[in-house]
Amino acid sequence: MASFSSGSGQEDEVLVEEKSFVRTLILNRPKQLNSASRYMISRLLELFLVYEKDSNVKLVILKGKGRAFCAGGDVAALVHDINNGNWKSCAIVSWKVFTLNYLMATYSKPQVSILNGIVMGGGAGCSIHGSLRVATENSVFAMPETALGLFPDTGASYFLSRLPGHFGEYLGLTGARVDGAEMLACGLATHFVPSAKLPSLEAALHTVDSSDKAIISAVIGQYSELPMLKEQSAYRRSDVINRCFSRRTVEDILSALIREGRLQGIGQCLVREYRMVCHVMQGEVSKDFVEGCRALLLDKDKNPKWEPPRLELVSEKMVDKYFSKVDDEDWEDLKLPARSNLPASAIAKL
Repeated sequence: MASFSSGSGQEDEVLVEEKSFVRTLILNRPKQLNSASRYMISRLLELFLVYEKDSNVKLVILKGKGRAFCAGGDVAALVHDINNGNWKSCAIVSWKVFTLNYLMATYSKPQVSILNGIVMGGGAGCSIHGSLRVATENSVFAMPETALGLFPDTGASYFLSRLPGHFGEYLGLTGARVDGAEMLACGLATHFVPSAKLPSLEAALHTVDSSDKAIISAVIGQYSELPMLKEQSAYRRSDVINRCFSRRTVEDILSALIREGRLQGIGQCLVREYRMVCHVMQGEVSKDFVEGCRALLLDKDKNPKWEPPRLELVSEKMVDKYFSKVDDEDWEDLKLPARSNLPASAIAKL
């Protein structure tokens, strides 16, 4: 029999199911579409560190309760702190988030993320870096940060840059949504399993006594299907996307960010993104993040007043500022933990 451990209050935000050599972590804020709270982030980081050292744990499954895997970070809490002059607490949260992303990207044991629902922003960060990612017909993936006056972070400059052609630039710049079939086609997902088969898949995974990725992938493969792309799928128009999003102009700030990531390890990408996030939270260059959250998530008037109001008014100096160290005596660059099992694709010169 499986056993569940949970507590009261915040402890219920991450449920833990223990079965044999498998630990299933369930994101449990369904009314908030499992948006990642500060407690949830800290708890996931704690559990992943514990399980990596525990020889009785050979596989970690991560999934969400309800109709979302994870719709991103708890933006309302971040905006509240920024508006109260406490951007440094937001930087601390980002530090933990990026450390969790790095841990998942370099994890010594397989992580199976079951993406049966909404996967956006920070939800992508705590799943796409994992080794095995299962999409379903209910999956909806997007990196919508640009609409909030932010940029695709949580290691997106690493995983978006490795999608075929310039599909990553397209997703990062437009915030476009893709479904489960498209996720499989472009590599965001490693498998596609119809949601009706998920209970059987999980039951099969619970019997696995191995940390061999190939063995676990084969188990998932027994329940997998090859879905058809919709006729109107953007992925079918890769020639147009590649032509449009391969161009370099002054305004292509995010495009340049993602292209740098193609040649860098996950560690380098996260360190650079952390600098950028801290500048955004500090708000010295621009307060567009707060304004975007106000317009889309809080007041919901969908009419953000960007400053500057047009891309051509963004200077090179403003752009360069985001990539520089933050001018604050208490601030320091992201320090990622030493890892002994870095895959070749994740090696970073830090």
